[in-house]
Amino acid sequence: MNAQVLPAEFAGRVRRDEPMARHTSWRAGGPAEFWFEPRDADDLAAFLHGLPAALPVTWVGLGSNLLVRDGGIRGAVISVHGILTGLERVGDRGVRAEAGVSCARLARRCVQWQLGPAEFFAGIPGTVGGALAMNAGAWGGETWPLVDSVEVIDRSGTRRRRAAGEYRWGYRSITPPVAGEWFLAALFRFEVRADADDATIRALLERRRQTQPVNERTCGSVFRNPPGDHAARLIESAGLKGCRLGGAVVSPRHANFIVNEGTATAADLEALLRHVQAVVERVHGVRLEPEVRILGEAA
Repeated sequence: MNAQVLPAEFAGRVRRDEPMARHTSWRAGGPAEFWFEPRDADDLAAFLHGLPAALPVTWVGLGSNLLVRDGGIRGAVISVHGILTGLERVGDRGVRAEAGVSCARLARRCVQWQLGPAEFFAGIPGTVGGALAMNAGAWGGETWPLVDSVEVIDRSGTRRRRAAGEYRWGYRSITPPVAGEWFLAALFRFEVRADADDATIRALLERRRQTQPVNERTCGSVFRNPPGDHAARLIESAGLKGCRLGGAVVSPRHANFIVNEGTATAADLEALLRHVQAVVERVHGVRLEPEVRILGEAA
């Protein structure tokens, strides 16, 4: 793709062939054809407005739920990490959080404001934007039951507000009213909880540290839990804990995590993911569905 397709005023700020391994928690993946870091929402809107309609656009936050294949991502990849970080209380029960706010920060602030249920957000290793895009959850809590409205932006740079009722959501999934919009912010409605306490978050995070490989290169949970069961139980009972392909290994600590031990390619990680799927389906008759987003082209 010729760089001249980019808006002229942004051409000097766009990086070519940016290694996505720098921007995903798995630390693997090929290059982004064009990498852009907007300064704020207005800058983002102007960039989108100037893009050709045929140019693919991909959004990336913390990259904690993302596998980019070794051939990389065609088109423009927009990083919202470090921007859209506004977080404020709205009235007695509302909280407006922009898409770049970390879920852990949202959880801590809600506890300080004595609002809840919000503690579960501390267990989501990503941003509010990512949590909205997949109805992320942890410890029995989910994002979308708490959403009142969202602010979105489309390919033309047009911004609008949408009510939560315009979206259909389910376990780790949402269906938007129209395609081609991305989240800029959300207004959440919580309950006033005088007993909200940091101790609950600390206890939940300690349980996470004891049971998950939190300090290793992972994407978080790889598979969705099937109805009435847990992906980790199915994987472990199929004898797959510690299973290895190249530099990728099923975590001995928690079977629903795949660890990059330092040398894994995206192909290693995806091959192990597919192997786990196949073995669990053969042993248990259950087809596990990935929770991680898989993007890009093979090498």
